[in-house]
Amino acid sequence: MTHSCSLQRRTLGRTAMTLPTLGFGAAPIGNLYRPLPEEQAQAAVAQALAEGIDYFDTAPHYGFGLSEQRLGPALAGRPVTLSSKVGRTLQPVDPGARNEVRFGFAGAADFTPVFDYGYDAVQRQLAASAERLGRLPDIVYAHDLGPVTHGEQDGWFWRQFRTGGYRALQERKAAGEIRAIGLGVNEVAVCERALAELDLDVLLLAGRYTLLEQDALVRLLPECQARGVSVVVGGAFNSGVLATGVHTAGPHYYNYAPAPAWVIDRVAALEAVCAEFAVPLPAAALQFPAAHPAVASVIAGCASAAEVSRARVWMDQPIPTAFWDALKSRGLLPETAPCPVEAS
Repeated sequence: MTHSCSLQRRTLGRTAMTLPTLGFGAAPIGNLYRPLPEEQAQAAVAQALAEGIDYFDTAPHYGFGLSEQRLGPALAGRPVTLSSKVGRTLQPVDPGARNEVRFGFAGAADFTPVFDYGYDAVQRQLAASAERLGRLPDIVYAHDLGPVTHGEQDGWFWRQFRTGGYRALQERKAAGEIRAIGLGVNEVAVCERALAELDLDVLLLAGRYTLLEQDALVRLLPECQARGVSVVVGGAFNSGVLATGVHTAGPHYYNYAPAPAWVIDRVAALEAVCAEFAVPLPAAALQFPAAHPAVASVIAGCASAAEVSRARVWMDQPIPTAFWDALKSRGLLPETAPCPVEAS
């Protein structure tokens, strides 16, 4: 099933680009958690195009090149917006490792990712991505910077990017080879640091501005608005718990791990309000972050054509204003959180 009504579009930062409010996240077609047959991956991409989704986000890390390799041919000659990432160099490993799940990817290519945000490394990473994709991405994100990822090495990697990889991206953008640059991260603090120190177009923030948690609402999103920097929201389902809910048999995943008790309790409370208003939890989860004026697009990771179609249905689902009011009155959303406006 495809949709007659087209997705809303929003301008990306201070660029001339626009993105659809719903984008395609290509980590699952890189064999995230489980091997995916080639036909299923290609069908998912084809369905996204049929649904009017023309923004695709990938990374060399997703299946160690596999996601980009699958996306490139599927999108060849299509007028789509493509984003990928830099910060990891893919180094060859023994083919015997192929059958293991490594860094969350199953049966992936015979490489291992090694962090490197230096100038030369980023140039090589871009060249390798362009080879797999058949072209350079329109948007390039520096992938997984921040103290949660890098611990004590955070400062070192940040300086390496700021003095090296960032310069490489600026040069590519100035030459018109790429159209926008940003960070692709799971951490609010590193986004705030980046806004203070770098000139960026966009932040891809995964899992930190969702129906479940809104830390980014206090300082980060207003700062993005003030600086004309767009936000692309990834991880709108917080790794799955907002897609499945908690009333089904587990395990329930949050932040790529089994969900802690506070998450289970909060999602159960959200589900109770959803049941009251006959609103599917995943529909509320996709639409909530898209309502913030700083947000240009929400990307949903899809592993099949059916998942793409479901995401599109959820994005279009009518949700009454009273539902959002109920979430706020019960302390499940901050009073200041922008919410979708009910169509009249």
